[in-house]
Amino acid sequence: MTREELMKILPHRDNMLLLDDAKNVDGVSTAHYKVKGDEFFLKGHFPDNPIVPGVILLEILAQSACTLLEDKLSEGETPVYTGLNNVKFRSPVRPHDLITASCQITRSKHPFYFAKGSITVDDRLCVSAEFSFAITGA
Repeated sequence: MTREELMKILPHRDNMLLLDDAKNVDGVSTAHYKVKGDEFFLKGHFPDNPIVPGVILLEILAQSACTLLEDKLSEGETPVYTGLNNVKFRSPVRPHDLITASCQITRSKHPFYFAKGSITVDDRLCVSAEFSFAITGA
């Protein structure tokens, strides 16, 4: 999926659409985001030693997982986080890194979905997490 195709699924826009592309195969989403270095979240985190904040990395995981719900989201509905478990930050993500997010839904009871995922950079594990979200609205 291109960014244009992602915008048909995800409600995020402008600075908060944090995926450049995604592909879903056999229930696993693999998505990418290239950290350009001029993102708003790097300006103060941290001057002279920028690293991508953990909350942004978790948002990338959530957006990747939500691409798996393409057939379950109706117009006007929004997936929102309801929980995070077993989050582990293993290695920092820096400007110019190419993030690969891999996620899968582990169980669901509509409107609640449970997932697990990880972020890597050059096969280096940076983040792993289990999380849940609910589809709200409409």
